[in-house]
Formats: sequence, C-alpha cells, structure tokens
Amino acid sequence: MGTRRAPSVRSKKPLTAARLDELALAYVARFATSKAKLARYLSRKVRESEWVEDVDAMTSCEAVVARMERLGFVDDRQYAAMRGGAMTRRGLGARRVRAQLRVDGIAEDDADEAIEAAEDAGVRAALGFARRRRFGPFAVRASDDPKLRERQIAAFARAGHSLAIAREILAIAPGDEAALAALDGQAALD
Repeated sequence: MGTRRAPSVRSKKPLTAARLDELALAYVARFATSKAKLARYLSRKVRESEWVEDVDAMTSCEAVVARMERLGFVDDRQYAAMRGGAMTRRGLGARRVRAQLRVDGIAEDDADEAIEAAEDAGVRAALGFARRRRFGPFAVRASDDPKLRERQIAAFARAGHSLAIAREILAIAPGDEAALAALDGQAALD
C-alpha cells in the first residue's frame, strides 16, 4: 500500500487590477459572452485569489466589464441574437431561449429581438426538434402508446415549444408527406 499525502495547501495567487484586465481580455477573446457572465467570471477569479490592490475588487470588476463593453468586446444585444439563433437552429423553442438569456444575464430590452426571432421560427424549430428526436412524422413506425406520446409531449415542453405545436406535429403519421408539407408551408408563412 502506498502512503497518502496530505492535500496541498495552495496559497492564493495575488491578483491586481492589471491582471484582472488581462484575464477579462483573454476570456472575451476565447468565448462569446455577456456582461453578466464576464462579471461572474471575474468575481470568481477574485474569490479564488488574493486581492492586493487598495481599491475594492468588485469595483475593479465592474470597471473592467464596462471597459470591455465600451471597447466593443462585449455586446449583450449581439450575444442574445447569436445565442438565440443557435438555440433555435438546434430545435429549441422561444420559452427555452428566453429562459437561457435570462440565465445569461441579458436584460429584457437586449433580448427582445432574439426572442421575437425565436418565436417567428417556432414551427421550424419544433420540426427540427422532432426530426432530430424522430418524433411524429419522422418516427420509424407509428405508435399508439399513450405513455410514449406523453413523454414526447414532455420533451417538446422541456425544449420550450408550446403544447399545441407538439400535439400538431405528433398527430402527423410517419411518412405523411402531405401533412408535413402543409406544416412546413405554415412555418414558411410565419
């Protein structure tokens, strides 16, 4: 048997305002982010380190976030549009997009356009979700199992789609190209 070593006691690394600025710049260079996410990242770095400046650490974090926004490295409206579009393309609905943007700290006025775009693409996103999950018209074979249907409707709801569109898609039999084309036409008109 080997001997166990005591866990190392790591001293906190010193953190200055200049280093905080470098961390923020590296973060925004690597990730698309919102102001709130950048502020959470910087405050976590402050908690993990030893702050050695005379000014308040949280004030420095706010100043760095404001500077990144002023330089155009962080733009919540653009982030919301990018994030909402990506989620819609993955087949997620407007409710899920709204919830995620709220988690990401995007203000309502910055998120409005992204949410509106997700609502406009709702049927297309729901069809994409059904296609990926092989539900309704994309299933291998028809099923009359009510429990399976309930699970599929629940999956649609978790993905942020309305129950009405979930039921409408699940009502289409596998291979019914005419009904699917009609629903696709409805999506194009939205």
